[in-house]
Amino acid sequence: MTPEERSLLENTHKLAEENNEILRSIRRSNRFSTAMKIAYWVLIIGLSVGAYYLIQPYMTFLSGLSGGQSLNLNNAQNAADQLKDLLK
Repeated sequence: MTPEERSLLENTHKLAEENNEILRSIRRSNRFSTAMKIAYWVLIIGLSVGAYYLIQPYMTFLSGLSGGQSLNLNNAQNAADQLKDLLK
């Protein structure tokens, strides 16, 4: 092997090692990005489900009020009292 060929081979080896390091860092960044996207969506879905369970009793109560009943003053006062009890 001539010195020129050896030099060329060493340069090629250095470039291959550098490319390998770059590709590994890109792969690592891609994995981290995917994990963060999954965590983001799990958080969004979890908060949505939590908010639903938190608001569900109030929505059930309000849907019971509009269930075709004619509200007079007495019914409205009872509904307001029940709402105050729920908010306590």
